[in-house]
Amino acid sequence: MKTLKKISILFLATVLSTSIISCSGDDEGTPVPPIAVEGTITAAVGGSNFTSIAQGTTAVKVATGDAYTITVQGTDLGGRQIQLILNGVDGTTGTYEISPEASISAIGTYIEINTTTFTSQTWVAPFENSGVTGSITITEISDTNIKGTFNFTARNQENAQDSKAITGGSFNVNFMQF
Repeated sequence: MKTLKKISILFLATVLSTSIISCSGDDEGTPVPPIAVEGTITAAVGGSNFTSIAQGTTAVKVATGDAYTITVQGTDLGGRQIQLILNGVDGTTGTYEISPEASISAIGTYIEINTTTFTSQTWVAPFENSGVTGSITITEISDTNIKGTFNFTARNQENAQDSKAITGGSFNVNFMQF
């Protein structure tokens, strides 16, 4: 009987410790943006989720010699906008650092527009002496669509002490056809 009691206590302790350990990693305060569906950009911006509307989301790919400039941008219903620019890419998949020293120019911009006063604030990465502030990854690209992920920390254009972290970003956008 003592053996059965010890086994029961050991089993109960194992179950309880497993439950505690598996719950300890939950971070309910950090938003997890959904994966972008076609025609949208998603991300977490300073603690809140961002999802662009399809009507306010575009991608443009322009050839510049043997390279391309790719711009992906999207706006949500609250007047917030995310813009990603890659200049000098070869049009294939890859990861590009957002840094003033990077060989491929990668820029991340976050804009908040006050829809009442029509004023705006802009946060940009990279910025002077920033080093690597994030990355943009193209995971799939064709003549008609681009998909990928991104994250960056951007600095306010008007207040160098103000920055925003844009995390968990993804995009799935069709290229505009001219």
